[in-house]
Amino acid sequence: MGNRIKELRQELRMTQTRLSIELGVSQETVSAYERELHYPSFAQILVMSKLFHASIDYIMGLSDVRDCTSFSQNKREENRELQKLLALAGHLNQNQLELVIAYAQGMVDGQV
Repeated sequence: MGNRIKELRQELRMTQTRLSIELGVSQETVSAYERELHYPSFAQILVMSKLFHASIDYIMGLSDVRDCTSFSQNKREENRELQKLLALAGHLNQNQLELVIAYAQGMVDGQV
């Protein structure tokens, strides 16, 4: 994800400082995102999706399809549902978020 954030930021000729202002974090935090030392919140990923005109999946490195408009109808619906989930996740504290992620990973792995 860090490489995608850096690539998209540089494509817009945006500095880390400018992106930090858009995300409401420090420049050091943006640097840490790009180096994958820290990860942005779901709310920040949503901001980047709008700012970069790129799908959440693309930013997160889950898809090579950059533009949401080229998704199939099902993919667009999934993306809308994911955006709702991401918006709700912005209200969780770090421990709650980690529990949700662990549960979701268990579902993906067939353990739940």
